[in-house]
Amino acid sequence: MFATDEAPKLKPLPDTVFDVPTWVNPKVAPDRHVQISQALYSIPGDLVGQRLSARVDSQTVKLYLRGELIKVHPKVGPGRRQTDPADLPSELTAYAMRDLNTLQRKAFDHGVHVGSYAAAVLEHRLPWTKMRQVYRLLGLVRRHGADAVDDACRRALDAEVVDVGVIDRMLARGATGQQLMLLSPPAPSRFVRSTTDFSVRRPS
Repeated sequence: MFATDEAPKLKPLPDTVFDVPTWVNPKVAPDRHVQISQALYSIPGDLVGQRLSARVDSQTVKLYLRGELIKVHPKVGPGRRQTDPADLPSELTAYAMRDLNTLQRKAFDHGVHVGSYAAAVLEHRLPWTKMRQVYRLLGLVRRHGADAVDDACRRALDAEVVDVGVIDRMLARGATGQQLMLLSPPAPSRFVRSTTDFSVRRPS
């Protein structure tokens, strides 16, 4: 019976070793990623703080929430990041994808001097390491208003001081009533760039 009916229907033995999966339970971090085997994977939706179930094999990472599959990523090596921009809200996408041009455009939206100051901050051999400073600058815009930050950036650029902490202290002094010396409108700072020129170059 086996030889005549069942054996002909059997598939041939695989020529590769069976890919044995492992299961882990990572926690969703504030940046909407989970860490698995020292690599990071993005998660759709607002699940910060939630514990997920993750099935990991040699090729894929499958992520589940309460038994429901919510994301499949190709597996990456330790120290790597697998981010799907569709998983993140728009305000986090530029940072997560190290999108320097988008970040500079956001700064220019609040004033030419804010944008130029952001460009000066990112004028670095590894500009993405300075992205947090630009986000801090944008946070000052939300706290103090675009006009106040643009004026502070103008004065700091004229003094050739590129330090977001200095901008923060200038605005804090103004907020507490300590009068800052207002400069008459100067000639355009050599740091000021066109709102369409996002290249980072050192002045000659």
